[in-house]
Amino acid sequence: MPKSDLPFGSEFSPSQISLSKVLEFAYEHGGNWKNFEMKVKLEYFQSHKTSDYNRGKLANNTKLGMQAYGIIDDDANLTEFGQQLYALRKESKLLYEALATHILLNLHGSTLVQCVQDIQAEGTPVTLNVLREWLEQRGVIFPRGGKHPSIMRLWLEKAGVFVDGWRVNELRLGALRGLNSEEFETLAGLPAAQRFFLKALLNLGTGGSYPSNQIERLATATYGQKYNEKGLAKEVLYPLEKAGYITLKKLTRAKPPVVTAAAKVISEVYEPLLKQLEKQTVEELRPLLRKSLPEILTELRSTDTHVKGLALEALAFKLMRIIDLQYVKTRLRGTATGGAEVDAFFESRYLAFQRWQVLCMNKARLSVDDAAKEVGLAQFLRSSAVAIINTGHIDSGVRHYAKTVMADCSLLPVALIDGRDLATITKNPAAIVDALGRNSQLILAQAFRPRA
Repeated sequence: MPKSDLPFGSEFSPSQISLSKVLEFAYEHGGNWKNFEMKVKLEYFQSHKTSDYNRGKLANNTKLGMQAYGIIDDDANLTEFGQQLYALRKESKLLYEALATHILLNLHGSTLVQCVQDIQAEGTPVTLNVLREWLEQRGVIFPRGGKHPSIMRLWLEKAGVFVDGWRVNELRLGALRGLNSEEFETLAGLPAAQRFFLKALLNLGTGGSYPSNQIERLATATYGQKYNEKGLAKEVLYPLEKAGYITLKKLTRAKPPVVTAAAKVISEVYEPLLKQLEKQTVEELRPLLRKSLPEILTELRSTDTHVKGLALEALAFKLMRIIDLQYVKTRLRGTATGGAEVDAFFESRYLAFQRWQVLCMNKARLSVDDAAKEVGLAQFLRSSAVAIINTGHIDSGVRHYAKTVMADCSLLPVALIDGRDLATITKNPAAIVDALGRNSQLILAQAFRPRA
């Protein structure tokens, strides 16, 4: 069977089998895959006008599909996830929601959904051929002629993620991913100015305190939210403090209040968001995602190349989280390059540039060849924007090259962030707006797209 990043699903489809029924078959016959397949064949394929051998192949496909979705093992035993589904077999709504969440978080379902949304935003009809091309650009492949995305869509449709074919229900998507279910409950009732201020604060993590004007600036740059500077305290800060989402500390009358995320918003919003992000990454990287930017930069000076590689990837995550970019995939990990290079992809719901390609390097000096390779790859992959981050120096030759690229290809902004920028961003996270704007002519305050 050709390699596929999407799970095989032929004959494992809600239009062909009952999920609760095949779960019961696995519970009854787990450990004896032949008996399991026989039961499936008799239940669903015995009436097919074909040979008994082919009916057996159809039943085998059902088994292979359940394996690909992580529900059973080679011998038809229920996996840990399969046991969770079995416990929900009589609660169809919860059953389909559990499978949909698994698909979105663990089987590239979120990437499939984002591809569909991007294709539709471009005005192109969604077909399997178009999906194959767009998914390949994000490093997710499925065999030519395969129906993998269609079957995945049918399962997600059972949970309400897709309606009327390929149309996405954003609220169901967010709730099932666990990305926004708590966020919807906690933040949905807040005025937009307060909600986006709080989101901008949480994008920085929870280990620091920041001047309120820095958070205000990030909220404007990332989400396009405009604030009344003189009314910020009355309209945003004091209501959030009263609701228990932030704490405020006034230093002097001349300086803005310092804002810290309170325990309530950390537990109700930040922790669920972080857990969702951790599920998308390799296990070794997860502890680093909870570290501060200074701690990650310290790890990058380690003599252990494996440690440096993980820290480099964590650095890309931290910086892109500041402007609320969502992780998609890592093409090249720092652990595979001796801690010297990470190539990752992120997406934005808010900025005009939706697909971001991020090269993160740990070199004393970035070369023009490094930048040229990334730009060439971005054009091939149809990335909307390129961010090149180097912990060391970026010289004038690289900056001149980036400006030339933007002059010749105005729709591909190239942002450059060097070691000095990192030091500044560590002290003042809002400085990332200056770094992106200075290097790429990308003015974030004007780059957001209308919110849904």
